[in-house]
Amino acid sequence: QPTPIPAPSVPLALPARPLPDDDVAILKTPFRINNPARNVAFYAYAEVGALGFVQHTYQSGKNGTLFDLKTEGNQSTMFLFARLSAELELSKRPSFIFVYHPIDVHTEAVAPRDVTFDQTTFVTGTPLDIRYGFDFYRLTYQIDIFKSSRHELAFGLGGQLRNAKIIFTSVDGKQRSVSDDLGFVPLLRVRGRYTFRNGVWLGFEADGFYANVAVLNGGRSDVEGAIWDASLRAGLRLTSFMDTFVNLRYLGGGANGTSTSGSDNLGGDGYTYNWLHTLVASIGFGVR
Repeated sequence: QPTPIPAPSVPLALPARPLPDDDVAILKTPFRINNPARNVAFYAYAEVGALGFVQHTYQSGKNGTLFDLKTEGNQSTMFLFARLSAELELSKRPSFIFVYHPIDVHTEAVAPRDVTFDQTTFVTGTPLDIRYGFDFYRLTYQIDIFKSSRHELAFGLGGQLRNAKIIFTSVDGKQRSVSDDLGFVPLLRVRGRYTFRNGVWLGFEADGFYANVAVLNGGRSDVEGAIWDASLRAGLRLTSFMDTFVNLRYLGGGANGTSTSGSDNLGGDGYTYNWLHTLVASIGFGVR
């Protein structure tokens, strides 16, 4: 009898390996900012767009006027938004992230009624120059629970240094109310991202905290304070080292209570009520 011919062996199918970010870029280039085999990587991001106030109310002094900065202070238009951030990644999972976010809104209005901020009263009809400044500097630490370069779900914590300055000035320069404050706020953080094989990616990011007791709120008084900075974004891997994205962001929070720190108006009682809700639409670029 003829010797049977053994059937050819069929190799077992291997599971598909996740594609690294470099392999899903639209335009593949040999140039890279970070070595794919790196233990340390640096990323940088820039955003620009428009900020709009959904709601913003402010009061300085317990006997002061609760003032609607959106309707009475003419914050009803759009304002320039810009944001810079840098990230240092270690061993592809832990990251340190620094954010600089300036907010400096200038408007002109006419006092619709007698309005008082601490010891300063602007009578009805007074032309006003209003400045609302709330720059912040943020440093956070996060750890990604995934090892894949295409998937991310990271949790972390950090802190934010706020640099607030709120000024009401009569156009003739004879009256002025100044309130400023420099303080620290703790934060919790979460960030996620999924990159498809065609280079499109979706992501979200949120930093926030709420506290109404001293120390936890970043101060020495039992002032109610909160911040919430959350965004949804969609992007595209343009090259092996650059992303572009569109972003929709909610930025809100504020404070309510009497603080023993800060440098508010002389003679003021230290009470502040300042709550705002904003929406931001922006475009951005990232170097990875």
